[in-house]
Amino acid sequence: MLWSALPTADAPPTVPVTLDEAAETATNAAGWVEQNWSTWLNTGLRIVLILVVALTLRMLIRRALTRLIERMNRSAQAVEGTALGGLLVNAERRRQRSEAIGSVLRSVASFLILGTAGLMVLGAFKIDLAPLLASAGVAGVAIGFGARNLVTDFLSGVFMIMEDQYGVGDSIDAGVASGEVVEVGLRVTKLRGVDGEIWYVRNGEIKRIGNLSQGWATAGVDVTVRPTEDLDRVSAVIGEAAEAMSKEEPWNERLWGPVEILGLSEVLLDSMTIRVSAKTMPGKKLGVERELRWRIKRALDAAGIRIVGGALPAQAEDSPADPSAGMAAPSAFASPTSPQSAAATPLPKPDLTK
Repeated sequence: MLWSALPTADAPPTVPVTLDEAAETATNAAGWVEQNWSTWLNTGLRIVLILVVALTLRMLIRRALTRLIERMNRSAQAVEGTALGGLLVNAERRRQRSEAIGSVLRSVASFLILGTAGLMVLGAFKIDLAPLLASAGVAGVAIGFGARNLVTDFLSGVFMIMEDQYGVGDSIDAGVASGEVVEVGLRVTKLRGVDGEIWYVRNGEIKRIGNLSQGWATAGVDVTVRPTEDLDRVSAVIGEAAEAMSKEEPWNERLWGPVEILGLSEVLLDSMTIRVSAKTMPGKKLGVERELRWRIKRALDAAGIRIVGGALPAQAEDSPADPSAGMAAPSAFASPTSPQSAAATPLPKPDLTK
């Protein structure tokens, strides 16, 4: 008989352990390990295999996405500075768009791969995933309800970038603010206003977008003249000024079509308005309109055609002055026979001596 420990004054005596009991315990432990070691080894190898496959797949997908984004950026730089590159979006815009899309795709791929691997590891430990998935679903609903604005901004930013609705350098009207796009993010878009201010617009708040830098723009100028002017002569003068402008630099590049005289847009008793239109390079509409007004005004002045709102013609110096201009209007009290004069005459005093 063996004693496991000697009793002390403060501790109770321990139960003695015999050699047979110790041998039986060791035999049971060895048998339990022998029975379960294959299960442990199988589970460990399965977990290692799941992690290796998940990490390898994640690395390959992220590398493929990175190479795809780099190829897109190289193709954008190849056409930069060429005639084709002028019609395409600029390199900075393509770079930011491709980087944003690549970041979203890499994040989604990592979340799906690692999340699936985590669930498979828990399944390898014989853990019931039903309560875990139910709890995760409830927590996801609660978080999504609390952060619905953030989720809305994020999803709106993803679709805006993927659809290429606007990019860096574009002039847009987002409803809540307008200006030039400085930066496009997944949650916030930065705009620089006409006065230099920076607007931070949440993507979820943008209900409509008017992109003023895609395709082409239309410059419109209204020329208002007197109704007595000869329309053919006015049209010829405007056409000559527009043709001369279209042949000079830099207007020959900013004008993407001939300047058209659309005709009369309004006829009144004291004026008539002629509408002039031209298709221009996007973002150059205001400059073309200012130059067109300048040239049309100078051409009309040179031709002696006065637009409505000009200086009034001066009166001739030898015209006689009106002699009655400084005289006052005649008064009814000046005539003693008028009813007003009779009413204002005092009554005679009665004679009290009679």
